[in-house]
Amino acid sequence: MKISRSFVLTVAIVVWAGLILPSHNLKAQQNNGDGFVRIQGRDQPTPDAAPAASPEILVDLREEMRNFVQSLSNYARQINPDFIILAMGGLDLMIKRDQIDEERVSPARSYTRSIDGVIIKGPFYSDKNFGQPPSKDYQDYLDKMAGFAKKSGLRIFSMDFGTGKNIVNGAYRKSKAKGYVSLTLDAEPLDVDNLPRYPSKPFDENPKSVVSLKDVKNYVFIGNSQGMGRVDEFALKMKDTNYDMVIVDVFHGRLPLSKRAVETLKYKKIGAKRLVLAYLDIGSAASYRYYWQPGWREGSPLWISAPYRGDPDRYHVQFWQPEWQRIISGDSQSFLYGIINQGFDGVVLDGLEAYKFYEGGGEEETQQQQ
Repeated sequence: MKISRSFVLTVAIVVWAGLILPSHNLKAQQNNGDGFVRIQGRDQPTPDAAPAASPEILVDLREEMRNFVQSLSNYARQINPDFIILAMGGLDLMIKRDQIDEERVSPARSYTRSIDGVIIKGPFYSDKNFGQPPSKDYQDYLDKMAGFAKKSGLRIFSMDFGTGKNIVNGAYRKSKAKGYVSLTLDAEPLDVDNLPRYPSKPFDENPKSVVSLKDVKNYVFIGNSQGMGRVDEFALKMKDTNYDMVIVDVFHGRLPLSKRAVETLKYKKIGAKRLVLAYLDIGSAASYRYYWQPGWREGSPLWISAPYRGDPDRYHVQFWQPEWQRIISGDSQSFLYGIINQGFDGVVLDGLEAYKFYEGGGEEETQQQQ
């Protein structure tokens, strides 16, 4: 039996203006002790730290994540046909591996057609070994995945990690040689609370208006806008720059960015328009997000699994479960609808590699050894 993918919302998630948080009616899952889920065509033990889905449901986790992304893409584009979907990581989702011979791959066309581009993390300077080049094997892997992305017509953005002019210049030079749009961060994305110290102006500063990803020559990511003052101060500081694309967290502290702030972000200092995308993690739940209910914890509701190492306020989630998917997308009270309603041009989807936690038996994994 395949898991239900219905997106008929039966729970109220949020009213953006007032952040009204009604209770959720969550159905308990049953476990008959079989202790196995279906992963990439094979039965795997269910991890103790991550409560399993109903055992009679066989779950291909990678396909479930593809379907999740495709469903929210379809939903968003029913409202705004030009809405941009940018995938952060999850490069393996672009291909499907043969269940018998994993060396045989084919393109996952339905998935790649549901997104507009990808952000490759750490292609030249790693976030795992901060500021250090990744392993040769990992670089080869990324090159191969970038090839699939290009063949699928996706725009590629690089996100490197480190400090100092040499690293920033090196990442830009290497990215440009491969046709990527470069950004180097000095912290993990969600911890970035200010504009880059270097360069003072974006590389390839562009005087023209930007209306699609193909026009973007540079971009910036702000994961914690509180570090830039009040909402109006933050918006004005960003307007005083000429980045072609701005990616921000939806929330400024505990409150969502106002429509006015989002509209302000859409203009460069020179007056030309640019793209503004919202960050959305679809693979983890955070206790500081608006949807979190009193009494929620690991295992309650059952689709909330173990907390992240080093980040106990974020939890792995069984992303294929309808209750979680309804929080994210599918109705006028979902997280994604709130983003669209605020006037964002698109969304950056993170958490796409959440399937690896469950494939790894409840152990956090990276895409490849970096």
